[in-house]
Amino acid sequence: MSRKYKVLFLCRDNSIRSIIAEALLRELAGHRFEAFSAGPEPAARLHPLAVAQLQPGISGRAVLSPKSWLEFTGEWAPRMDIVIALDESVGGLHAPVFPGAPAFVYWTIADPLAGGQGSADEQARLFDKTFWQIVRQVSAFIELPQYAQPASNRANHANIVDPANAINAGNTVNAANTVNMASGGAKPVRGTAVRFETTAIVSAPSSAAACT
Repeated sequence: MSRKYKVLFLCRDNSIRSIIAEALLRELAGHRFEAFSAGPEPAARLHPLAVAQLQPGISGRAVLSPKSWLEFTGEWAPRMDIVIALDESVGGLHAPVFPGAPAFVYWTIADPLAGGQGSADEQARLFDKTFWQIVRQVSAFIELPQYAQPASNRANHANIVDPANAINAGNTVNAANTVNMASGGAKPVRGTAVRFETTAIVSAPSSAAACT
């Protein structure tokens, strides 16, 4: 029987970026991936603006909560296939040793709180920008060719691409992915036109200039 790939997302307090990434990966490709998230200084609760980004279209929000990355370091912890850091402070040498020698990669995802407390509208805009950055990264990640086969067969595949090299090299994938949402409109996302309709968000290549 094939197993799912286990992916752990990291950020400092596990209340915004890594939580959003966990929720999106589970929603978009939960049949192929088991998603987890954690951080070295877990917050007491999810940031309310992160929760707002996930409502109403992301299912399974009740299982989301900030967790310490130490929960994933013991011998009893689940063996990850890949660990993805969304914050420089938790990447590379800063992170603990996770069992199973998972691939470790870094995504550049801006912290929406890095600039301090702005107006309510400004904070909402920054959280919206961060959400769509993560949508694009997760959508590209799940379309990487090495994840088209069961995790149990990866080691035996002669032409497998190392996930760390593939992702860190900035590979992009032009693929459509959907996640349920309940509003309509369109947004440009760094070279990707993201159309979110009454029933779904659709990420597709953009012919228009991307926003920066």
